[in-house]
Amino acid sequence: MKKVVLVTGANSGIGLALCERLLSQDAQLQLCLACRNMQRAEAARQALLVSHPQAQVTLLHLDVGNMRSVLRAAEEFKQKYNRLDYLYLNAGIMPNPRVDHKAFYKGLFSSNVVHMFATGEGLLTQEDKVTPNGLQEVFATNLFGHFLLVRELEPLLCQMDHNSLVIWTSSSNARRSAFSLDDIQHQKGREPYSSSKYASDLLSLALNRHYNNRGLYSSVICPGLVMTNLTYGILPSFFWTLIMPIMWLIRIFTNTFTLSPYNGADALFWLFMQKPESLDPMAKYHSLTSGLGNNYTQPHKVRTDSQILSLIFFMPILECMDFHVSQLLFLFVPFIMDTVHK
Repeated sequence: MKKVVLVTGANSGIGLALCERLLSQDAQLQLCLACRNMQRAEAARQALLVSHPQAQVTLLHLDVGNMRSVLRAAEEFKQKYNRLDYLYLNAGIMPNPRVDHKAFYKGLFSSNVVHMFATGEGLLTQEDKVTPNGLQEVFATNLFGHFLLVRELEPLLCQMDHNSLVIWTSSSNARRSAFSLDDIQHQKGREPYSSSKYASDLLSLALNRHYNNRGLYSSVICPGLVMTNLTYGILPSFFWTLIMPIMWLIRIFTNTFTLSPYNGADALFWLFMQKPESLDPMAKYHSLTSGLGNNYTQPHKVRTDSQILSLIFFMPILECMDFHVSQLLFLFVPFIMDTVHK
């Protein structure tokens, strides 16, 4: 049986690099690129077909920040396919990231430089806004839209004859300090990206707790420090020209500087090669690159605590009600309440 793989945010960066690696490994799989910009998606599809002319690559219009788009895309996908083996939740945004230049220059010439570049801690702030659905844009795009997609595709993911795997692209910037149960959408903070990525780590744990007995497994990865359009948008181009030699030098001493999308996709690709039931549900799988340029994947435990793990399931109900998107509760409530009672 041919494997079916759906990748969100597949038209560039890590998502496109992953698709190339997947087709190089298994040219018979059915690959679906789920993207917001269909022109770029078609360009990505054509690029993949150049190197894999016999590949089965289809497109799906999906804006994970728009709940109606998610519902339409899920319905369209279910009409085309009768199974889903791997669901890569890779799309994400970091809107208008701003650098604290004082912190940047101070960290650049300190012993904390590796940690600063690897995590962005204390360095980056981002702007956020409210979507037409009444949700914070970063929360909706990086977390809630993907959760809704999982719920809508549940009939294809939960089947008796095979196990499936949901894979979240998280970040080293997913920090507990940026996340608050009192502000799960991060309306009041200045680090919505970090908050959303930490929440996705928790949600992956929740999915395992809720769905493993039905054949659906969930894993989360960290691609390391990768130079993509998202990264290049953080600083002016001349800054990158100046500091790239420093970053290549730092990579000799740290394995988290994967730098290229191909290297950053290593953990995503590695998970494709594993049996879902063999994976550690409490692990985050990190893409790593040695100073000599060798890629490998290594698991690390997701840092959390039992109180947060329990409460995370209930809080979104209140957030949804506050933002007048109660039409989505029928998808959210059963999952949350059933998990809490367990």
